[in-house]
Amino acid sequence: MDILKIATAGSVDDGKSTLIGRILYETNSLKEDQLEHIEAKSKSKGYDYLDFSLATDGLLTEREQGITIDVSNIYFSTEVRRFIIADSPGHEEYTRNMVTGASTSQAAIILLDARKGVIKQTKRHFFITQLLGIKHIVVAINKMDLVGFDKATYDTIVSDFQQLITSFGKTDLNIQFIPVSALQGDNIVTLSKQTPWYEGQALLRLLETIDAQEKALAQDIFQVQYVIRPRTTELHDYRGFAGKVRSGDIQVGDAVKVFPSGRTSKVKSIEKYGEPVSALSQNENGTILLEDEIDISRGDTLLTQQTQIADSKIIKANVCWMQPDSLTAGRKVFLQQGIHRVIAKVKSVSNKLNLETLETTEASALNLNDIGQVEIQLANPILVETYENNPKIGAFILIDELTNNTAGVGFLN
Repeated sequence: MDILKIATAGSVDDGKSTLIGRILYETNSLKEDQLEHIEAKSKSKGYDYLDFSLATDGLLTEREQGITIDVSNIYFSTEVRRFIIADSPGHEEYTRNMVTGASTSQAAIILLDARKGVIKQTKRHFFITQLLGIKHIVVAINKMDLVGFDKATYDTIVSDFQQLITSFGKTDLNIQFIPVSALQGDNIVTLSKQTPWYEGQALLRLLETIDAQEKALAQDIFQVQYVIRPRTTELHDYRGFAGKVRSGDIQVGDAVKVFPSGRTSKVKSIEKYGEPVSALSQNENGTILLEDEIDISRGDTLLTQQTQIADSKIIKANVCWMQPDSLTAGRKVFLQQGIHRVIAKVKSVSNKLNLETLETTEASALNLNDIGQVEIQLANPILVETYENNPKIGAFILIDELTNNTAGVGFLN
């Protein structure tokens, strides 16, 4: 049974937590004590319905304010597949949290309030999904019960959102629109009698049909995490390179080159969980042994000879800044691509995104939650490929050199 990871995005009070809570309830994913808590709390508040937002707003501050602050992974399953929902905050103050939550997602649910339609936050959320290369998007138009399940309202929102897609120049997206009432359960598991004009699938059925197969990438890239040297009597000369295939595949007999040294060799054997195998595919971990004794360290990369990929000491990227203190030219950070870490210095900040108009404006600094274009000088080269072409290589994090905290996330362009 495969797994689909979904990012959620919605403005404050659009009902995102209620929607997720409803899905958990309908899929019998709530434990008995959770359901009892929801029932008791809803009754104490005087509600004549179950407040499913209580199932996901786990922090005390979230419950008090009725908003989502933290990012949490929520698990549920159906008979068809398993799901992980990256429940991210929708408020603009927590833009960095949404970027983090959506960074590994294959699909996204963008939630709108039917009374408000496409607003500034909707544009921001859609932009972030595109920054992260998410192709499968479900636009859930919630609170349809508060507009009388009016088809004209739904059609207007769909038209406005399609204009937003056109303005981005996107033609390769799989976007589905669905009218829902998370509170009442309309079009969540089964089609609602309140929307006879809707011809699509219920939300859960729609999520079950999204293609979760990860795109196979052509570039064969294996990043070394650990060098294994047992030095025992039986394995005196054993020298294995344990790591992960970031993209493509590596096979026994492949001619490989080492980045950054440029040394070459050939794959003598491959082991996985201590057993010999003929190949490792994308996202698989294993140990590679080479025919030649080559100096390779943690963070080095093995590339097959046919893999064409550039490297550089100067890169340009879109960066989402996550620190209270600003990112400006001259700032020193560590840049980490996978497990490969290099010392870096910001050469310039050229612009930042206006999250209200989604237009770029000239800027010399990025503040907390800003997204903008940055040029970075590196002490040593890294592999350079756009995030759109190869997200396994095209993304990196920036680490504060003093606190060792993650300070930003970047996407090569």
